[in-house]
Amino acid sequence: MDLSTLFYFIIHIDKYLPGIIQTYGFWTYLILFVLIFSETGFVVFPFLPGDSLLFIAGAFASSGDLNVGILIITIWAAAVLGDSANYLIAKTKGMGVLEKHVKKSNLDKTEAFFSRYGGLTIIIARFIPYIRTVAPFLAGVGRMNYRWFITYNVVGAVLWSCTFILAGYFVGSLPIVQEHFNYISLAVLGITILIVGSIVVGFFRKKNDQTDKMKGK
Repeated sequence: MDLSTLFYFIIHIDKYLPGIIQTYGFWTYLILFVLIFSETGFVVFPFLPGDSLLFIAGAFASSGDLNVGILIITIWAAAVLGDSANYLIAKTKGMGVLEKHVKKSNLDKTEAFFSRYGGLTIIIARFIPYIRTVAPFLAGVGRMNYRWFITYNVVGAVLWSCTFILAGYFVGSLPIVQEHFNYISLAVLGITILIVGSIVVGFFRKKNDQTDKMKGK
């Protein structure tokens, strides 16, 4: 298998999950752990599958191919440890790594989130691809208090893993979902982004209104 084929396989691994489960059985949890840990733990891997992978894994749990309890614990642990590793790498390597490997647009968006939301960015970012990989790194660069960081980290990981895995678990067993996995997973991701986006827009509007009132005074 050449590098291009391996790369395609990894970023589309959610499509190959049925074969992986059939071939590797219980070791599938370890594969999922490594993928989620890498996606959240290293700023050079923001392209790895996240939300769609969780949703589809939850759907296979509903059919008995995976245990939903073990799956949630596995993903939660990988997400918490991944963010923690990202944070610690940032404290030692600094912004140089981030500026070299992350698009400026994604970096700017994440910085804007931190300026508005502070530590809550760690929770919100869980639901936004690419930004969830950058957020813990910026927290480490800014030397955010680790006690607060790990609190937001744990809470965000619980919400993220449970939301997508349970969505797949309860919805994924429907025949129409089984036939249109890719479209459904993208729809779930889109809805999540819209919800988070509406929260962000509402927050910014409220902040701007407060600023305008203060200037008026």
